[in-house]
Amino acid sequence: MKLPFEDAEKLGFCPERLSRVDSLISSFIRRGCFPGAVLLVARHGRIAHFKAYGYSSLYPEKSEMKIDTLFDLASLTKVVATTTMLLRLVEQGELRIEDLVSLYFPSFSGGSKDEVRIWHLLTHTSGLPAHLHLYSILSSKKEVYGYITSLDLVYKPGTKVVYSDLGFILLGKIIEKVTGEPLDVAARKLVFKPLGMKNTMFNPPPEMREKAAATEYCRHRKRILRGEVHDENAWFMGGVSGHAGLFSTAEDLAVFAQMMLNKGSYDGTQILSLATVNVATRNHTPGLNSCRGLGWAVNCRPCSCGDLMSPRAFGHTGFTGTSLWIDPEYDLFVILLTNRVHPTRENTCLLRARPIIHNVIMGSIIE
Repeated sequence: MKLPFEDAEKLGFCPERLSRVDSLISSFIRRGCFPGAVLLVARHGRIAHFKAYGYSSLYPEKSEMKIDTLFDLASLTKVVATTTMLLRLVEQGELRIEDLVSLYFPSFSGGSKDEVRIWHLLTHTSGLPAHLHLYSILSSKKEVYGYITSLDLVYKPGTKVVYSDLGFILLGKIIEKVTGEPLDVAARKLVFKPLGMKNTMFNPPPEMREKAAATEYCRHRKRILRGEVHDENAWFMGGVSGHAGLFSTAEDLAVFAQMMLNKGSYDGTQILSLATVNVATRNHTPGLNSCRGLGWAVNCRPCSCGDLMSPRAFGHTGFTGTSLWIDPEYDLFVILLTNRVHPTRENTCLLRARPIIHNVIMGSIIE
């Protein structure tokens, strides 16, 4: 069941203040920050603001952005799919967060690798490099996991946070090993189908691609991407990976976000337990250079959620221009989906625009 709508004032917002976000986003579009956006703001289990802005595509032709536009979520895949599946498997007794990675990849051993646990992968403290162009180094998907597990660690596990796609690629494979199913099938069974997220998937079928926001011109595929995964490593892996590849709409993500605010349940369906949500969304890396939960980013300065969300807020961003931030203190979440990499990734002004947009939204809460 979709989230219901409610008058913003009844949800504790000042309507005049909240409406400022429309002109703000429009101004960022005029300045070329991103071609278009979809914003959904919800509080107390109801949608206060849901609007589309600008264009879902500029090339090869202009298409107007719509509220049901399908977005390449990029790294939101890490929390919406991979982290949630892993936590469900923990609850079912299929694995432990404290399991050594070598239990699933025997070749991941020797030296400091013998210390690395699933916890380290989830908190980006494993010692693995941040990123590698696997698509240009390797010749097939079959080589990916062996190559990653053969890498030398670049720092001692647990000593700092280095955000790593490679760790989440391994987590995706661990899920496949434990469930005995492809990652996209497991995600559908464990998360999307129970929540009724019908427009959330890896590799959208051809008939859905026209509903997708365009991303970048890909020099490998020789075309503007629309409904095809943007991340090159995920593309190399067939569009399905633990770190990227997921597509969704703002409305589907709202159901997921409300489930997290509800401490794991939505519309009578229990996805995660109260204990699990509490553990996943607390800071596991105090004293290190970044605040990380299990998969999730936790609010600490500086933060893409802006300056006004509470210390309890948690969320994630995606390279394509997507973000989801959830604040239990205010019983609120903000979904901001943009196609900032269309037609090129050289556009970086969203890094400043995103927290400013969140500040205006949070500044409109008056009760």
